[in-house]
Amino acid sequence: MNKSLNVQKNLIIFGIPLSIIGIMVLITKLPAFNANPSSLSTGITFDLLLTVPLIYFLLIRKTNIPKTTVVPLLIIGVIICSLILPAENQYYLNLFKTWVLPIVELSILSFVIFNVRKALKKYKEKKTETIDFFTTLKSTCYEILPKVAVIPVVTEIAVFYYGFIHWGKVKLRDNEFTYHKDSGTVTLLIAIIFIVAIETVTIHILLAKWDITAAWILTFLSIYSGIQIFGFIKSMFKRPISIENNKLFLRYGIMNETTIDLSDIDCVEISSKDIELNNETRKLSFLGELESHNVVIRLKKENTLIGLYGIKRKYKNLVLYVDKKNEFKKQIKNHLQPCITAITADSTTSESTKNC
Repeated sequence: MNKSLNVQKNLIIFGIPLSIIGIMVLITKLPAFNANPSSLSTGITFDLLLTVPLIYFLLIRKTNIPKTTVVPLLIIGVIICSLILPAENQYYLNLFKTWVLPIVELSILSFVIFNVRKALKKYKEKKTETIDFFTTLKSTCYEILPKVAVIPVVTEIAVFYYGFIHWGKVKLRDNEFTYHKDSGTVTLLIAIIFIVAIETVTIHILLAKWDITAAWILTFLSIYSGIQIFGFIKSMFKRPISIENNKLFLRYGIMNETTIDLSDIDCVEISSKDIELNNETRKLSFLGELESHNVVIRLKKENTLIGLYGIKRKYKNLVLYVDKKNEFKKQIKNHLQPCITAITADSTTSESTKNC
């Protein structure tokens, strides 16, 4: 019964705005629109950019749907207006794009940052676990943004935060471990930035002789890629691996991460031998076989590795590089010891678990 009511409620919430959008699109196909395009274009613009978002907001006002979902609807309205209205009748649409849309975007960004700061403050007050900006940002955005928009927004904010805002040195605690100092990854990524920079200048000069607009578009994309790589590099310095609250938090900057319950660990091996990567065995590093490893973690059951833009991959064995590999294994063993003691009180523990 409740499920049926929820379906009906969602049909009303999403059906009414979509119906209005459909009607607006239909109007532009009628002969009456061709007879009077100027005034009808103005009406359609105001309906799609003001009426539809307002009606949607009133419909979701007393529901659990985030109020910020009005923004994607607003952007959809802008896109539809741009597609269905004649270019000469987009005066009010262009005004909206120039003056209103940037304010809306900045407001959403400010709202997200405000909530992240508030969440970080709560973490500091509790002091129950390590404060991690990226994790806090994700949990905050899931509360205030549509799920589809969370990962792209979080990734872009995190790139600029780690790349250009967070310059302070991270003081490692006893339960935290770095993975970038001796692996050579940072050097490789910096080399890639320099290669991209050199090639961008060369290609820009050659492409400008053919099409200056295309040259600048390619240059912008290259600069943006360089900024992202720089943000990735900096995030590796700021997001160490940690062991806390009976969990192992494995992070590779903002590129890859996974959380493992310590009780799910079957064995931790110190090994630099080549290992075949497949659907069961994966590397924590997004560079795969280009980066060396010195630790292999084998689990009792499958877990999930989360990559850039929320891409998820299953694994049972995880290969990674840890700067202080022996200390890392020792701490995992120490944290597992109480669990092993509790298990042996009831039954015999397997040999593989004892060796961890």
